[in-house]
Amino acid sequence: SELTPQEIANTLFQNSEILAPMVRASTTPLRTLALSHGASLVYTEELVDRSITSPTERIINEELGTIDYRVPKHTYSAKVQRRLEKDVDNPDARHGAVLLRIDPTVEKHRLIYQMGTGEPNLALNAALTVVRDVDGLDVNMGCPKKFSVSGGMGSALLSDMKRACDIIQTLRRNINCNKPVSAKIRLLDEDNPKPTVDFVRGLVKAGANAIAIHGRIRGDESHVMARWGTLIEVVRELKMCGDVNVPIVINGDLYTREDIREMKWRTGCDGIMLARPALYNIGLFHRGKDEEEETKKKESDDGARTTDTGEEIPISQFQQTNHSGNYGYNSPLLHSRTSIVQEYIAHCVRYRAHSKNAKYVVCEMMNARRAPTTRVPFLNMEYEGGQNIQSVCKCRNLNDLIRVWDCKWTIPMPLAKSSSSSSAAAGGGGGVDAQGDLHNYDDRYFLDHDRFRKERNVALNDQLSLSKKMSEEKKDDDDDDAPTSSKRPKI
Repeated sequence: SELTPQEIANTLFQNSEILAPMVRASTTPLRTLALSHGASLVYTEELVDRSITSPTERIINEELGTIDYRVPKHTYSAKVQRRLEKDVDNPDARHGAVLLRIDPTVEKHRLIYQMGTGEPNLALNAALTVVRDVDGLDVNMGCPKKFSVSGGMGSALLSDMKRACDIIQTLRRNINCNKPVSAKIRLLDEDNPKPTVDFVRGLVKAGANAIAIHGRIRGDESHVMARWGTLIEVVRELKMCGDVNVPIVINGDLYTREDIREMKWRTGCDGIMLARPALYNIGLFHRGKDEEEETKKKESDDGARTTDTGEEIPISQFQQTNHSGNYGYNSPLLHSRTSIVQEYIAHCVRYRAHSKNAKYVVCEMMNARRAPTTRVPFLNMEYEGGQNIQSVCKCRNLNDLIRVWDCKWTIPMPLAKSSSSSSAAAGGGGGVDAQGDLHNYDDRYFLDHDRFRKERNVALNDQLSLSKKMSEEKKDDDDDDAPTSSKRPKI
């Protein structure tokens, strides 16, 4: 008989090691690279619900052997169309913007689509658009960024359990297949586990088949240690709840295999998720042939790390330890970081990644700016060829990156079934503007981050104020024309 969504979720998430959803980063090249290094599951980057629906079209890309979700060029303004036509370094641009590219040969049974959403009906439309091509649907309830929160998405949902549960319930009731529905959240309180436990229980009651928990609260900066102590308490309490029989995945600052082993033991979690540590060295997904047996022995010995007097090492102290040996920062299981970047660039060429996006990810791999300050001394940021951020920021296309990193090999392309690069499987229409800039960034993001961040915040606040003003004016116009009573369509 056919498996239930929960049975499939158990298969996907139990004993899992997952590449986290990261904006700009968790695109096809990094996802396939992670899978090649041992990840059991990968998430797409967060894609906002409206962006993946009409006028986006689903394309069977026979040249690349991929399924593409693309915003057609003709739906853009004339100005954006002209810019796309001139983008000679990114051949896909002449057809529009590729929002999501999936390699079914590599990613089948291992891909979760993450959506940014704040409304049940919009979430459902997005899910129905992509559900045939992915293995699960995840709702982002953890992103603290202003663009997400101001739209009622991301961590804004942590303050609105009813709306969060409505989204999960709508997806679970209306997705007429056995694809699991999950959510990625943050801790709701810095010390007290109860708010987070209650929120998770609500999501599970609404129909969530798995939950990932990031060990920080809203407002926590990434350079501050994740709150492992609270995370441990939350997961332990959830494991004792009779109404939470779904996989629980933990996320946050798992920079070594020793971190992963310790937190698995202390929490009893079903899986782990890597974000920035995977960018630092994606070889972290290599478990090692003896690790499973050693972990079982550790569990039978009932032993976390202990001091010389036999007392359990406080978890905050463990987080600041320079782990050595087979599972430490210089583990022999890890690959050379130079070779990792070279592999990533090869995957970018294979999947014809946008050069600006590829450059952004390489720069993120090369710096520890957003790592906890207590970890930075243990992270080796040197490269065999002497590459640095400045040399990468000067690159203008993939060929420049290949030259700077001295890449010597590529990944073979599949044999194309025809000479055409792609065929449309769905139509689109409507007026869309500036979505082609979704993955754009300024080199100052890395070269002069503090100044760039201040300027960006000012610009963003101005944009949000303008959007709010326009929304209020539109609401006033609508109120003048609308009947006195109106109801939201029932899902």
